[in-house]
Amino acid sequence: MKEQRFDGQVVLVTGAGRGIGRSVAAGLAERGARVYLCARSEDQLEEAVTEITKGGGTASAIAVDVSSEAGVASLFGRIRGEAGRLDVLINNAGVGVFKPLASTTVEEFDHVQNVNVRGAFLCCKAALELMVPQKEGTIINIGSVVSFKGYPDQSAYAASKHALLGLTKSLAVEAQPCGIRVSAILPGGVDTDLITAARPDLDRSGLMQPEDITYTVFYLLGLPKRAAVDQIYIRRGAGTPF
Repeated sequence: MKEQRFDGQVVLVTGAGRGIGRSVAAGLAERGARVYLCARSEDQLEEAVTEITKGGGTASAIAVDVSSEAGVASLFGRIRGEAGRLDVLINNAGVGVFKPLASTTVEEFDHVQNVNVRGAFLCCKAALELMVPQKEGTIINIGSVVSFKGYPDQSAYAASKHALLGLTKSLAVEAQPCGIRVSAILPGGVDTDLITAARPDLDRSGLMQPEDITYTVFYLLGLPKRAAVDQIYIRRGAGTPF
């Protein structure tokens, strides 16, 4: 089968300094996309961009807190100025607080919602300003199994991921007449720092890898324009389901 290519496409991946976001950014760049990597950690971003460019890809790093309206405006202003368009937005930035609800502070709860939900909202809103005039584009929001399930000690995180899925569902209908597809990927156990914090009891050898989610992104981007997928729940193929 011929390898899927994304030559000429401009892509923004948030939370791209490590884990799923970094894998997705590298995979898309390797297949020809011009990728903008966004995260709060400038060091991690620069390291990721160096790896991508050494491999022949085109990538730029922009350190931004996606929960900041001014930061997101600056981020998209740079993309507009340099590339003039945006074909794909991957909302992957996310944080978690994993403790009983009774001991979760208001500040902790608000921080999770601000990054995971407000950040995605701000990026979707800014992306639409570029995509609507183009009459095409793809937005993929990286949710979680806790977008539709509940687990102990994950109330703040689950609330944010449920909200992200709701945002995705509504925007998918709103954006469809403009030729813009909006989907959610809902992974189960992926071997990242976040799951180590959330589920230290899990055997990491049985977890999915970030590149498994990257291939799921490839699938969504490879669909013909006449087809759209609202959400994909991808879970471990062996061991205990998560």
